[in-house]
Amino acid sequence: MCQYSSEDGFSTDWHLVHLGSRAVGGAGLIITEAAAVSPEGRISPNDLGIWKDEHIAGLKRITQFIQQNGAVAGIQLAHAGRKASTRRPWEGGKAIFPNEENGWQTVAPSAIPFVADAPAPLALTEDGLEKVRADFVAATQRSIEAGFQVIELHAAHGYLLHQFLSPLSNQRTDAYGGSFENRIRLLLEVIERVQTVWPATLPLFVRISATDWTEGGWTIEDSVKLAGILKEKGVDVLDASTGGNVANAKIPVGPGYQVPFAKRIKQDTGITTAAVGLITTASQAEEILTTGQADLILLAREFLRDPYFPLHATHDLGDETVWPIQYERAKPR
Repeated sequence: MCQYSSEDGFSTDWHLVHLGSRAVGGAGLIITEAAAVSPEGRISPNDLGIWKDEHIAGLKRITQFIQQNGAVAGIQLAHAGRKASTRRPWEGGKAIFPNEENGWQTVAPSAIPFVADAPAPLALTEDGLEKVRADFVAATQRSIEAGFQVIELHAAHGYLLHQFLSPLSNQRTDAYGGSFENRIRLLLEVIERVQTVWPATLPLFVRISATDWTEGGWTIEDSVKLAGILKEKGVDVLDASTGGNVANAKIPVGPGYQVPFAKRIKQDTGITTAAVGLITTASQAEEILTTGQADLILLAREFLRDPYFPLHATHDLGDETVWPIQYERAKPR
């Protein structure tokens, strides 16, 4: 969950406490908010970043604390594409135009704005595409130096890699647009380049939006086809979310509403999947796992409400777990 609390991409004490408290709370894997691989890839001017070496020290402080408290540290590498250069949600979330303070020119597959009142992005040239590929590789190398043990490439929620996947945002006529094979090309190239530096012994996640929820857009059938390819390419986990690429999409939000997509992808391809989306109780999460709908449970908003969800979930399910020794006196008996 983006915290929109960085200056120039640097992590702060807020990030240390925010992420560290989830480790204290018993989470097995803690993935940062979307960390921008370039300044122009930030959603807002206050996004976390990993586009320069100076970011490493602050992130390393966080990974060390996470690991000292028994959890695995992961980082989500992202480029917002046409959804970049916006105000923070509590500041209205509107686009910041390039000529405004703290604004910049956005880029995308095609010069199509996310919403009508936003500035049009620049369609990426070959030089721009190479910069994207190189930025993901450099961010991966910095992630290793910062001590992360998992990386997740963010190709969901209408950000740049998702924008290339969907025909609603990708109207290119070159090798990166048109056919399914062309639209997935940049994602596959990023994965292949990242794998040249990311150790094969460490997990590589890819997050996708399994559907655009809009006619003519990216579909679950596309996602199944892509997931099979990603499995062959050595991707370890497919994180199946949905939506985000179309501003007016009609999404039937409800408890576990995205879980069926993880289930379908898992059943059809055999790739390890992570389920997300309004998973809020221990029993709900346990049922998803025990019935084979997904292999991992990833929580976001529920962790904002309850940093100690895993400790509470263990008790609710009648299991035992080790509490931090400092909190042992509060453990339910």
